[in-house]
Amino acid sequence: MNSFGLDIGATSMKLIWLQKQRSGMMLKSCMMTVTPAKGMFSESPFDQEAMAQAIQKLMIDAKVTIKNVNVALPENQVFTKVIEMPELSDKELSSAIYWEAEQHIPAPLKTMALDYKVVKRNISDQLSSKMQVLLVGAPNTLVHRYQQIFEMTGLTITAIETEIISVVRALVPSNAASVLLVVNIGALSTSLAIVQNGIVVFTYSVPLGGLAMDRAIASNFGFTPTQAEEYKKTYGINDQNLGGKISQALQPILLSILSEIKKAIAYYADKNKNDNPLSQVILTGGSSLLPGIDLFVARNTGLETIIGNPWKIHQVAGISPELLEQGPRFSVALGLAMRTDE
Repeated sequence: MNSFGLDIGATSMKLIWLQKQRSGMMLKSCMMTVTPAKGMFSESPFDQEAMAQAIQKLMIDAKVTIKNVNVALPENQVFTKVIEMPELSDKELSSAIYWEAEQHIPAPLKTMALDYKVVKRNISDQLSSKMQVLLVGAPNTLVHRYQQIFEMTGLTITAIETEIISVVRALVPSNAASVLLVVNIGALSTSLAIVQNGIVVFTYSVPLGGLAMDRAIASNFGFTPTQAEEYKKTYGINDQNLGGKISQALQPILLSILSEIKKAIAYYADKNKNDNPLSQVILTGGSSLLPGIDLFVARNTGLETIIGNPWKIHQVAGISPELLEQGPRFSVALGLAMRTDE
């Protein structure tokens, strides 16, 4: 691969470098480290320099020798939506997308960097033929900050995309025939994407994730954030553990996320009455490793629910047992590392 993938999360950074082989892919390097406290959100030159140095150290430790990188913007900082438009040529679409974006992005467009991709054409209804377009808007200040920090590292950003697009690439084969709901539970937010025949037809993000779960546990038990994270990972939402007290502390957060999952399922069912029904929920991200979370979602949605481990989906040589076990944490990074010019 000409570029490596770098997932910069609120609490951790994950790097993956792949090499293409005839039989699939080989893992050249994979590493995770702690994100500096201010991460990518600070405007301070000192914080940005600290971020650049952390990226450089991660590259040295991972023994990465190439200079091209694919990165993902945090879902809670961008606007992503699949919209329906009249069937247009590429030229007509490039002219119309700005006016369409004004209807869907709740921010002045002069402050935003826009990107779009046609995901499906020739959607016919009784009145006309339509197409679906994935629309992404990112604040110019955010994109500029990423560019500044990576310039300090000496790296070239080959591609910027949203986290959920990377996750879908890592977890859903392009020839998948079923309809899936992918739920990526990150530290700050949870992103949902409905994938139909390998194509994203719906995406949405809610500002709840692993850190909110940690805060709930810490508040209930008087734990430090580190202690709360350990209890969350160890006991999860199994009622048998500690008398179900950890599960009870997590209930408000989990029920809010579950509510959004149910809304996405209902939206798809309403929009696609005659099409294939949604058949499976795929949970991924660090907090998808909570013991019992897959059973919780399956029991409350009536849908088969699995933990999405990208290492088990793709033929990647060189995966250690420890890394295989932690696969859901690396979905964004692997999706970025897999990206080719699209």
